[in-house]
Amino acid sequence: MKNRKYIFVVGGVMSGVGKGITTASIGTILNARGFNITAIKIDPYINVDAGTMNPTEHGEVFVLSDGDETDQDMGNYERFLNITLSRDNYMTTGRVYETVIHRERNLEYNGRCVQVVPHIPLEVISRIDKASKKAKSDITLIEIGGTVGEYENILFMEAIRILKLKHPEDVMTVMVSYLPIPSKIGEMKTKPTQHAVRTLNSAGIQPDVIIARAETFLDEKRKEKLAMFCNVPQRYVISAPDIESIYEVPINFERDDLSRLILKKLGLKYKKTDLKKWYELVEKIKHPQKKVRIGIVGKYFGTGDFTLSDAYISVIEAIKHAAFKNKVKAEIDWINSEVFEKEPEKLEDLKNYNGVVIPGGFGSRGIEGKIQAIRYLRENKIPYFGLCYGMQLAVVEYARNVLGLADANTTEVDRTTKNPVIDIMPEQKKNLEDKNYGATMRLGAYPAILKKGTIAYNTYSQSKISERHRHRWEVNPEYIDRLGKAGLIFSGKSPNRKLMEIIELPPNVHPFFVGVQFHPEFTSTPLNSHPLFFEFIKAGLK
Repeated sequence: MKNRKYIFVVGGVMSGVGKGITTASIGTILNARGFNITAIKIDPYINVDAGTMNPTEHGEVFVLSDGDETDQDMGNYERFLNITLSRDNYMTTGRVYETVIHRERNLEYNGRCVQVVPHIPLEVISRIDKASKKAKSDITLIEIGGTVGEYENILFMEAIRILKLKHPEDVMTVMVSYLPIPSKIGEMKTKPTQHAVRTLNSAGIQPDVIIARAETFLDEKRKEKLAMFCNVPQRYVISAPDIESIYEVPINFERDDLSRLILKKLGLKYKKTDLKKWYELVEKIKHPQKKVRIGIVGKYFGTGDFTLSDAYISVIEAIKHAAFKNKVKAEIDWINSEVFEKEPEKLEDLKNYNGVVIPGGFGSRGIEGKIQAIRYLRENKIPYFGLCYGMQLAVVEYARNVLGLADANTTEVDRTTKNPVIDIMPEQKKNLEDKNYGATMRLGAYPAILKKGTIAYNTYSQSKISERHRHRWEVNPEYIDRLGKAGLIFSGKSPNRKLMEIIELPPNVHPFFVGVQFHPEFTSTPLNSHPLFFEFIKAGLK
C-alpha cells in the first residue's frame, strides 16, 4: 500500500452533521491541486447493501453505474468529484463479514482460527487497497458512518489504527464534530467534541484535523480550546458553519488553506489550486436572476414530526443543478400525495407551481393521490417530470383517462386488475415468489435508443444513451400500440425495443410532460446538470 495516501473521516458528537459533504469537499479541493482522488463509504450496519432499507429511516438509496445499492453519500462523492464509483468503493459490516465467512468456508485461511480481530479489520484494509488500486488514486478518502464510540464502529477504528501503525506517514484522520450553542446558554460549547476526541484516542487514534460544525463560525477562543484539549494544532481546527448551499463548502475549506495543510501533513508536493469553476458556480447560486417554484409529490417525507428530505436527496440536488444552469433559484415544496386522496380540492394548489416532479418509490400508499395529481398537471398543462414510478403512474393515468380503461393499474398495486398497463418482468416475478428481494431489481446502467424528433432526442442531442435503473415493473408490451395511437409517445426504448424507457407528450399538446423509467438524478452534478432536468426547469420558467 506504499505511495498511496489515506484520509479517514470520522464523526463526533452526533450523526447527520455533514461527514459526506465534508469528505466530498476535501476530495474536491485536493483534486483542484492536481491529485487523483477516490472515495469509499463504510456503513456499520449488518445489511449487505442499502437496497432493503426504508427511505424514511435511512434516506435515499443511491444506485451506482454497476448496480450496487448504496448509501446516499456515494452520490455526494460522485457529484462533487465528477467521478463514477463502483461497488468496490462501498462496504458494510454485513458485506465484510460475508466475505470473511466465505473465505473461511473455502479454506482460504489455511486452517487458522478466524477471529474478529485481526481478520475483520484486515479485510477492511484489503478492500480499501483494492478500491485505491482500481482507481489509481493518489489519495483515497474513507468515510466511516455513524460516530466514534458506537460499538458497531469499533472494528473500523481498529482498521484505521492498524493501517496507521503500518504506514504512519501515509494515513491521517479527520474528525467532523458538532459544537452546539444551547439557546438558554448562548455560548458555543466545545466539551462534547473534547469527549469525542478522547473516545477516538481510546481506540488508539489521534485526529489530525478537526472540522468544527456549528451554526456560526468558530471564534479564536473556541479554536484555542479545541487545540489545547484535543491535542490538535490550532491551524488544523477548521470552522464549518451552516451555509445556504453545500457547494460553498469546498471554497470555505480552501479559505482556511485546508488542502495545503493536508498535503503538508501527508508529505505531498502540490501545485496552485484551481477552483475557478466552483467560484463561478457559487456566484450563480448567490445571484439568481429569478425564482422557479417546484413541487415534489411523494410519500417518503414523514419521520415523526419532521420532514426527511434525504429520501429524495439526489432529486433535490438535480433540480438545484438545473436551476443553477438556468441562472435561477429553485424553491422546492414537499407535497404529500395522500392529501389529494382525502381532499381532492387541494389539487388546485398545483397551479401555484412552475413544475412538478413525481419521483421513484414503491408500494400502494398515496398512489391514487399521485395519479390524480398527474391528471391535473396533464390537463392544466403544468410541466411534469415523472421518475421511475412517476413514469409508470403517468402511463396508468393516461390509460384510465384517455384510453378509457377505468380500472387500468400497475400490478404492484393491484395484482388482479383486468388492465395491467404496468406489469412485472417474468424474472422479477420469480424473485418475489422466492422472496429473493435484495439486489434483484433491474439495477445500474442500461442503454436506451431515442426516437428522432422527440423532446428526449432533442434534449440529449444523440440517439443512444445510458442511464441508471432501480425497479422491477415495466410498461406492459400488450398496451404499447393502443397508448401510442392515443397520443402517448414512447420516445426511448431498450435496444431490443421490448422495454419502454421514456414517455412524453408532443410540445404542441403539453409544454413538458415527460416520464422516464430510469433515475436521471443519479448522474446530475452541480457543474454539469442533467439535460432532462435542465429542460424541465427551462419549461417551467416559460
